[in-house]
Amino acid sequence: MSRHPIVKWAQRSDNIFITVDLLDAKDVKLKLEPDGRFIFSATKDSVPYEVDIELFDMINVEESKYNVGARSIVYVIKKAEKKWWDRLLKQEGKPPVFLRVDWDKWVDEDDENEKGGTGFDDIDFSDNLEKNKKKDRNKHQSTLNKLLGKLRLDCFRKP
Repeated sequence: MSRHPIVKWAQRSDNIFITVDLLDAKDVKLKLEPDGRFIFSATKDSVPYEVDIELFDMINVEESKYNVGARSIVYVIKKAEKKWWDRLLKQEGKPPVFLRVDWDKWVDEDDENEKGGTGFDDIDFSDNLEKNKKKDRNKHQSTLNKLLGKLRLDCFRKP
């Protein structure tokens, strides 16, 4: 049986932001359908995680983009029509417990023009995964060098 990761969302009149919080996710699979179906699956520590939700309205799959990072998966979904949705899900009622509002990205409808960009305008979604891997490798190497220095094993440290 699979688990549900924490999924946060926010919107603008033209986009929906979905962030799946799953640290060190492996075998990430994302599927987005024009009718508004969002499907996510991945594993973490050999435990499967899944999300299958039906969004409030139609979306534009071709103009949507995502980024798989070390800590989370971010999907910027382009709405088919530029309008504010009443909610994220098509179904009415109480949302699932794993679904939360992303207050870091949230902008009220009245404040959208004042706030400016999406907050993702300067992100290159194409090669961010490789940058994260390199950054993690450098961080681990630096930590190892510090540890070896404390143990006075300087002969093993890289210059």
